[in-house]
Amino acid sequence: KIIYTTNLIENLNGKIRKYTKSKLSFPSDEAVKKTVFLSIMEIEKKWTQPIHNWGLIMNQFILIFENRIQI
Repeated sequence: KIIYTTNLIENLNGKIRKYTKSKLSFPSDEAVKKTVFLSIMEIEKKWTQPIHNWGLIMNQFILIFENRIQI
């Protein structure tokens, strides 16, 4: 088990919905993108806890996905 992301993704989606549900409609696609971007920037401010065993996880990613990871 390296990282189980489903709960993290659902949590992020829920927080984005929290920021966007107050708007009934958006004037353009660009407005939606900007709102989602700004909501993610606000959510990121609370991400302060380091990932447990990140060195081990990164080594596993390098072994498994060697052609797709650049350090």
